[in-house]
Amino acid sequence: MTFSPIRVLLVVLVAGLATWFAFDQVLDQRNAARSERDSAQAEVTGLREAARITGERLAIAAANDTKHTQELSNALKRNQDFRDSVRSGDQRLHVKATCPGTDVRAGTGTASLAHAGPAELSPDARPDYFTLLDQLALSERMILGLQDHISSFCPTQPITTGATQ
Repeated sequence: MTFSPIRVLLVVLVAGLATWFAFDQVLDQRNAARSERDSAQAEVTGLREAARITGERLAIAAANDTKHTQELSNALKRNQDFRDSVRSGDQRLHVKATCPGTDVRAGTGTASLAHAGPAELSPDARPDYFTLLDQLALSERMILGLQDHISSFCPTQPITTGATQ
């Protein structure tokens, strides 16, 4: 059996085209895999950066929280010490007060106050006063904590007047 040169050429040409087609498919797959790998690496880099930034922000938030919680504890402790001191009688709660002047007429003598000691909170009003002190300390810590949060996490924008130059 003899093969004609055209048949051989045709078989070689078909085999070459099939090989080229298969090789082209492999190259396309390789390029697609590289593209997927590159985009995955870019995504991993972005996720790592986001995780790093999030970790830093969480650390700042935790530090702010710890700081303000400790300051609140200190303020509440001072209030409790003051409350105990007033209860034991070591300190007193004085009230700034003035008494209205009496109408003194000429020749009738001078006006006087009986038992004119310093004004002091009544014992039944003291718990309300101490509750207000505690609430004031809590509100102050909350406000300062929010201010720290805003200054730490909210970027400042330049002030614009709306005028173009």
